[in-house]
Amino acid sequence: MTDNYLKRQKMIISIVAIASTITACSITPGTSPQVGLNQPMSKIHTAQVQNPAKDPLPPSAKVENLTFTVPAKFQGKTVYKVPLSSNEKVIALSIDDGPWPKTTLEMLDILKQNDVKVTFFWVGQALQANPDLAKQVVAEGHAIGNHTWHHWYRRMDEATAKSEIDRTSDLIYKTTGVKTALFRPPGGFLNNGLAAYAKSQKDAVIMWSLTSADTDPHAKPQAFVNNVLKGAKPGSIVLMHDGGGDRHRTVEALPQIISGLKKQGYRFVTIPELLKMAQ
Repeated sequence: MTDNYLKRQKMIISIVAIASTITACSITPGTSPQVGLNQPMSKIHTAQVQNPAKDPLPPSAKVENLTFTVPAKFQGKTVYKVPLSSNEKVIALSIDDGPWPKTTLEMLDILKQNDVKVTFFWVGQALQANPDLAKQVVAEGHAIGNHTWHHWYRRMDEATAKSEIDRTSDLIYKTTGVKTALFRPPGGFLNNGLAAYAKSQKDAVIMWSLTSADTDPHAKPQAFVNNVLKGAKPGSIVLMHDGGGDRHRTVEALPQIISGLKKQGYRFVTIPELLKMAQ
């Protein structure tokens, strides 16, 4: 072999080696660098190398941030119904104890079909278990209130009451981007420390003037319908439930409640909307 031939071969081998080195040091976008078997990637590193096209977007990017405020006259007050200057036939449906698998979805479908917006009062533990469902509720235009973390009825000191309410508020915001000044005490108990703390934060303590009585274990769905249709008055706040147990009877009653109220001439509003209409 000639010297020139050997020189050319060495030059080709050198070029190949350099190219291989460059390739080995490059990381293809969307892949992770190799790590030792006993050295898992940190959370930060994992976030950097995940495929953004497949990752769910954060709540703030999915749902526009909302704040459900209350007029000054209702801040720190207990509200059962809202007096209306015009006596306009408006009514607010409120739904407690969710978000709840299956039941909440079924109710959302019924509400959407009938173009009705309601106010959901969420329990923190239920929200923690069903975050995607919560995002859907907000995305579909419903109002949100706080219903504590554990749904306890018992007497609480101020620190416990604060934790029950603030922990739930924080998760509502973290999950959906919603801030709310609406609070409903579990069971309607006003003297166990919860309402007092909510009022100290200038939240409105939202009770109800009309119940469907859908927690009655022996009643049939038609009883829930009759309770609401017979008791409806302008400015009423209606109590119903989507969580805390088997609520299939409430789901069955809801379409009839909506159609019956519409026949009576009622228009549906959320509780924040109702408060703004007060005389």
